[in-house]
Amino acid sequence: MTPSLPTESAARAAAREAFLARSGHAGHALDALPADASARRYFRLGGQGLLLMDSPPGAEPLAPYLQVAELLHACGLSAPRVLAADTEQGLALIEDFGQATYTRLFAGGHAVAPLYQLAVDALVELHRAGPAAAEGLPAYDATRLADECALFIDWYAPLLVGRAAAAKLRERYLATFAEACRAVATRREVLVLRDYHVDNLMYLEGRPGVAACGLLDFQDALCGAPAYDLMSLLEDARRDVPETLRISLLTHYLIQRPELDGRTFMADYQVLAAQRHAKVLGIFVRLAKRDGKRGYLAHLPRVLGLFQRALQAEALGPLNNLLDHHLPNWREPLHADVLAQRLATD
Repeated sequence: MTPSLPTESAARAAAREAFLARSGHAGHALDALPADASARRYFRLGGQGLLLMDSPPGAEPLAPYLQVAELLHACGLSAPRVLAADTEQGLALIEDFGQATYTRLFAGGHAVAPLYQLAVDALVELHRAGPAAAEGLPAYDATRLADECALFIDWYAPLLVGRAAAAKLRERYLATFAEACRAVATRREVLVLRDYHVDNLMYLEGRPGVAACGLLDFQDALCGAPAYDLMSLLEDARRDVPETLRISLLTHYLIQRPELDGRTFMADYQVLAAQRHAKVLGIFVRLAKRDGKRGYLAHLPRVLGLFQRALQAEALGPLNNLLDHHLPNWREPLHADVLAQRLATD
């Protein structure tokens, strides 16, 4: 039996043990994997090729994960197989893809371009399936896009001008962003995984074609624009992607999808880049201030640079001007000591 960690309830540990017993795996040792930004946790069952996913129902309902996994399997893509699940308890036994994450492979010196190209090819396969691959999923509509845009003005901007001034600007900021997102908010073209980057990708040796790209963390998928996930991969909040590689992979994607209007696709890409980077700036500050997870703050300068680059697009000029006028020095990254002080006092 695995002892419960100090920060979790004995009841939750007992629920895991009972679920394992019902699933025929009573008494197996559990090895907790490192936690990430979500409330979800994973435990490896020693020698079983399985993971126990603990997805607390109040914070991370399990049903969306199960639904999207089936949709991805139907497209011939590699999401972990689900061997047993209890949606009420938020527990599942899933296939263990091992430890060959893209991030770990890159750190070990693996060639970068082939793995990125595989990830792009997996997106091409998913997107060729069209909206049918997103059947039953909610739309990535104007409301959801706005809710995410708001994270910047609600969490990051107060570090620059204080909470009262940020709140005063909020309505104009959201209206300006909404106008920029007006067209892309109507897209209902593909399944959008929404967190497609190297930390959530694995190389599955021995599997053919795009099945060699293992997909993780897809439970928040929606139906929306194809540009989103490609942008998320190529404009990574946690990792620098060389510009030559980014352009090469963009070209590789578009060549394989000649049916697309390239101009529309790139317009969507630019707007969604601004939207995502604004969201991530807010999320990383919220993780630090509300949840005590400060490791993500190291990525703020990179994300800020990506946000500024995205705002150079003509469609985002009004938003760029608004921020320049109302958020003095917003283009300058906050130094660590200043950031720590403002997180403590804001």
